[in-house]
Amino acid sequence: MVEEITDQNFADETSQGLVLTDFWATWCGPCRMQAPVIEKLAEQYDDVKFTKMDVDANPKTPNEFGIQAIPTLILKKDGQIVETMVGYQSESQLKQTIEKHS
Repeated sequence: MVEEITDQNFADETSQGLVLTDFWATWCGPCRMQAPVIEKLAEQYDDVKFTKMDVDANPKTPNEFGIQAIPTLILKKDGQIVETMVGYQSESQLKQTIEKHS
């Protein structure tokens, strides 16, 4: 399951373990292509938390991270950013990145 998070709970929701956050917007075509890939990975990895944040509804967090293009995916491990990926990422690219940090 991919959990929708907000500016208010981002820090708490991404502070422990391995967490992938998808920064997206409803009007973004590549974001709509990215979502099913992340949904599929969420079913495969029990030890990784998958979250998404609508950048239009939650501008504070993307601004803090300097996100200028979407989709942007941020992978955090125990609250620290270990990877930032801009643009559409394939399932195999994401698996490789996740496994590098697992």
